[in-house]
Amino acid sequence: MSNTEVSNTAWLPQGPALLFAPADRPERFAKAADRSDMVILDLEDGCRAENRAEARKNVIHADLDPERTIVRINPIDSPDFAEDLAAVTDSPFRTVMVPKVESALVLGDASSNHRALPEDFRAIALIETPRGVVNLADIAADPQVVALFWGAEDLTAALGGTSSRYAADEVPTPGGGPSGHPGGYREVPRLTRAMVLLHAASAGIVALDSIHADTKDTQGASAEAIDAAASGFAATVSIHPGLVPVIREAYAPTEEQATWARRVIEGAAENSGAFALDGQMIDAPLLRQAEVIAARIR
Repeated sequence: MSNTEVSNTAWLPQGPALLFAPADRPERFAKAADRSDMVILDLEDGCRAENRAEARKNVIHADLDPERTIVRINPIDSPDFAEDLAAVTDSPFRTVMVPKVESALVLGDASSNHRALPEDFRAIALIETPRGVVNLADIAADPQVVALFWGAEDLTAALGGTSSRYAADEVPTPGGGPSGHPGGYREVPRLTRAMVLLHAASAGIVALDSIHADTKDTQGASAEAIDAAASGFAATVSIHPGLVPVIREAYAPTEEQATWARRVIEGAAENSGAFALDGQMIDAPLLRQAEVIAARIR
């Protein structure tokens, strides 16, 4: 089994709250890392195009924990991709977020054997185009993809839409959001969110939930994070540190969940295959759930 295959099944975020930090603002790196479970140094949308050359140097010299740091590079087909990749290669970081992923991570057409990323890189595939949604199965099966993430706003723009969510004066369809109230996602973003979660689980990797764009709406962000945690997302991404506390609270396991996860993990260490726990058959998917809960506790 290759190193990439090992990382594909083993990677979990270091906690439920991931936070973007613009790569051209190095003075924010340490604070963002301190306030979140993992920091995403952003060379794409969060970084001014004219600042990218300097931002790459910031990434190379960033004094951050590699296990708690992700670098969002520019899309594979963009003119910035090669330089971004070179910068990350020269840095201590090996987990990258790749935007607008639409197929397996190869250069050229789907039959190409030329990998877009070095073999020791882990990739979080950002699904934010119609083609990316349609090709989710192939993307999730890529051996270097360790997680799926999705973006509602870019997807809506690519669809020709004007709003990913119901407005306050609109009447949503039943189940228009986690709370059932206006402000929830419209139908295609909701479908995409579900598909990302389903395809990630099917491939044995994790799913990360999209940002809550209204950074002042802590109640809405909390409702979405509670739903994400219960549905099976491993973490929620934020663009503002003010939402980190409500995300952490939403993902915090109950005492009962923590006890169950500990017992499952202990049982798995003593059994090479499926085993029974309090009348419940524990197999690989339930062990995976226990590991996610344990990660949230840490």
